[in-house]
Amino acid sequence: MPALVVLGARNLGGAILEHHLAAGWSGAAVARSDDTLAAVRSAGAVALAADASDPAELRDALARARQELGGLDLIVNAVSAARRVEGPFGGGPVATATLEGFRGWGGAVAEQAFVFLNEGARALGEGGGTLIQVTGGSARRAMAGRGLWAAGAAATRALVHAAAQELRGAGVHVALLIVDATIESAKTAALIEGRPPEETADQAEIARAVEYLAGQGARGLTHELVLTPAGDRWLP
Repeated sequence: MPALVVLGARNLGGAILEHHLAAGWSGAAVARSDDTLAAVRSAGAVALAADASDPAELRDALARARQELGGLDLIVNAVSAARRVEGPFGGGPVATATLEGFRGWGGAVAEQAFVFLNEGARALGEGGGTLIQVTGGSARRAMAGRGLWAAGAAATRALVHAAAQELRGAGVHVALLIVDATIESAKTAALIEGRPPEETADQAEIARAVEYLAGQGARGLTHELVLTPAGDRWLP
């Protein structure tokens, strides 16, 4: 059976893992909190305690996953890598933001995406497979007050595009999955309270998009896919 590893198993990562397990995949997830690791085990997957932003820890976790699952076909990065610091969500206006804020909202996001792509490519190796980086709409455009966060997302997009060109000839499919919306989850419940369902993204739909990307063959590869709910704005 095909095998996947999800980086970040709380909320969206957990939904992606559970969807693929139900579809007959074997799976593992990388997480740090005991609660999340326990949920991974309860779902019937391999729980890997590691920091997905640390190259050595991620390398070890992916090696353990390969050994326990008997191989690796798909690695999905669903980690929320931004390190929030004091101040507005997204880092605030560029003119009043701090360097610490930039490093937390922008630098940390880009760095973690690099670690994922770098170690993920090594883990798949000659056998090939699929690497999917999940990101938000800030990868496509910047918003006032959230430029620091958009900088990290845009850097993530650039890294994925470069890796996709570099690795496609080696049998590794690299794709960016942009969810251009607020994702409905326990984490966002207060934020989206009272909004119609069609204005937010459904975790189950995102999980199906991951499965679609992972199932593509060499004659038809998608390297960037954008999901937008019907009730939210869409910008080409």
